[in-house]
Amino acid sequence: MSERKFVVALTGDFNDDSGAPKFRDIGLSVLAGNPHIEQRVFKQHRNPIEAEQIEGAQGVIVLTPAITAQSVAKSESLLVMARFGVGYDNVDVKACTAANVLVTITVGAVDRPVAEAAVGWMIALGHNMRAKDGLVRTGQWNERSKYMGCELRERTLGVVGLGGIARKLIDLLRSFGMKQPLAFDPFAKPEMAASLGVRLVSLDELLGQSDFVSIHCPLTEQTHGLIGARQLALMKPGAYLLNTARGGIVDEDALYEALKNRRIAGAALDCFAQEPVTTPHRFGELDNVLLAPHRIAWTNELFRDIGQTACQVMVDLSLGARPRGVLNPELFDRPEFQAKWKPFQKHS
Repeated sequence: MSERKFVVALTGDFNDDSGAPKFRDIGLSVLAGNPHIEQRVFKQHRNPIEAEQIEGAQGVIVLTPAITAQSVAKSESLLVMARFGVGYDNVDVKACTAANVLVTITVGAVDRPVAEAAVGWMIALGHNMRAKDGLVRTGQWNERSKYMGCELRERTLGVVGLGGIARKLIDLLRSFGMKQPLAFDPFAKPEMAASLGVRLVSLDELLGQSDFVSIHCPLTEQTHGLIGARQLALMKPGAYLLNTARGGIVDEDALYEALKNRRIAGAALDCFAQEPVTTPHRFGELDNVLLAPHRIAWTNELFRDIGQTACQVMVDLSLGARPRGVLNPELFDRPEFQAKWKPFQKHS
């Protein structure tokens, strides 16, 4: 067995300014029992990742910084950039592929917490929880009859994107007595949708019939601006929009106007076109919106599960096995990648 070490580096934002871990459990226990694996953390948090930070590493677990062509300019020994999550709009996958570097996402690890957060938001929106909380805090008890709200029962959920998160959301909502869920996803297979009890429809039909529209698609060239003024105009006046995916999918100008003018009942937003939001956002002026700093689903369980999945990628590659969640699997057939990976295929 080769004695060569497999070096796993974590981006600097896993630690605070003093160098102490920010999070209770990021799954590093998966690496335990593999003495050929070494761990280190970037000394600084830089965004995007700089090439010299990855020198000497075979794998990098990436929390928030972007990955550019420059990031992988010195990738002679680098095998994988493992995203700590499922979004990869800030990763230049083409550049990584050109540099013979795998890109992975943590498939399945985020499904439950994001879906659970969406259920919480649906209930909060329907029951006017934010407004009712404010009535008590400001001594306006007698105004309570103005905020009757609605239940999930007999309402229709429409999901934009029928991936793992959307499927888990549909599963969690089964006991609420909702109508048949709708889904818009050009890539979804009819037999899979049928097995979930979901009806595949066009985006226009989904927007026109749903009481809750929940966005669960990736941000791509095709989905950028997918929900604009025309699409919002199709929604019911009593409908709600939830976005736990990416901000660029929704036209924020159009959404702001729709909410301000009560064209739709409300929205819950975990992501924005420009992040981070470091000054008060205009959506904060509105009383029919729930907001979160792209962290609505962050829980200790989420970080444990994501971390375990990302670390398993490292273990698999270090032992010569193909990991799950690879975005550019064509590299496994490329001699240049195989040459870098070959020394670790001796482990067993």
